[in-house]
Amino acid sequence: MMDLTAFLKELMSLPGLSAYEDPVRELIKQRWEPFVDATYVSKLGSLHALRRGKAAEPRKRILLAGHMDAIGLMVTGIKDGFIRFTEIGGVDYRILPGQRVVIYGREVLPGVIIQPSPRLLPPDLADKPVPMARLWIDTGLEPSEVNQKVRVGDIIMFAQAPIELGNKALSGHSLDDRAAIAAISVCLEELQHVSHAWDVWAVATVQEEETLGGAMTSPFEIQPNLAIAVDVTFAKGPGVSEYPGFAWDKGPTLGWGPNIHPALHKAFKELAEKLDIPCQVEVMPRHSGTDAIAMQVTAEGIPCLVVGIPLRYMHTPVETVILKDIERTGHLLAQFIAHLDPEYMPKFDWEEDNEHK
Repeated sequence: MMDLTAFLKELMSLPGLSAYEDPVRELIKQRWEPFVDATYVSKLGSLHALRRGKAAEPRKRILLAGHMDAIGLMVTGIKDGFIRFTEIGGVDYRILPGQRVVIYGREVLPGVIIQPSPRLLPPDLADKPVPMARLWIDTGLEPSEVNQKVRVGDIIMFAQAPIELGNKALSGHSLDDRAAIAAISVCLEELQHVSHAWDVWAVATVQEEETLGGAMTSPFEIQPNLAIAVDVTFAKGPGVSEYPGFAWDKGPTLGWGPNIHPALHKAFKELAEKLDIPCQVEVMPRHSGTDAIAMQVTAEGIPCLVVGIPLRYMHTPVETVILKDIERTGHLLAQFIAHLDPEYMPKFDWEEDNEHK
């Protein structure tokens, strides 16, 4: 049985920023291969894994998507041995000063993000968060060494090690969306012991944080009948209001909004109630902010659902999840797949099911 904590720590410790996912993709491939019949890498870099169903061909297909890219930084300039940088994905500059980082240049270099002393800043910034344009990375190396080992365009990753907290919580960077990759892994492992009619395509998508590139291209190639975007969502915590915050350790969220097919939402909600799996309804009145944005409008359109794992402190180096919510998410996905019969799609109707209950 999978050691979920150990696997997540591995996922979180590997580089895999948006558009630079190769290292983490190799680990995911190794984890998924024992549970599936085939794997390959798409032309854009997403990992595709197929687990064949038991129904007669041609079989229906369900796609489970979790994005493997993470937020981070990129080198934009070097001056006197100090490194300027910009963001990859949405990075809150307020949390950057004092962070440890790793620069992936010609060599892998440790560094720290520093800011000038308040006394050396312009008066209008002395008592305010310092913008990214005034922050630097210090590697401790001489300017000539930095110029030799670091190039503009090199990626920079947060370097904090994952931390186990109380109540089986785990904290660190890149849990958005490595937590979803872990949940899909739980699902695939459970399907080893479950007979299912449909083909299951597990996809670790690329570039969700920047372009939605993997979500645009992989469904076009696979042409699934249904697609599930597994992602993280905002968990309640200090300063988080009732909306859009969701209870921690109370199960995954099920999206409800324009990216969501109402029949799919209804089916998941009813199944969760039947299996006594706690879940929460997440209202998404506009786009969902997930891979479902692109998957839903691929080709002639794909019925989609967003399943969210509540996470505290999103897009920081201390994102925090409860492992139980990841396990519940994986179990719910596996049980839904197990309940899919070959005649499921004819029962699938937008108008009859477009009533939120």
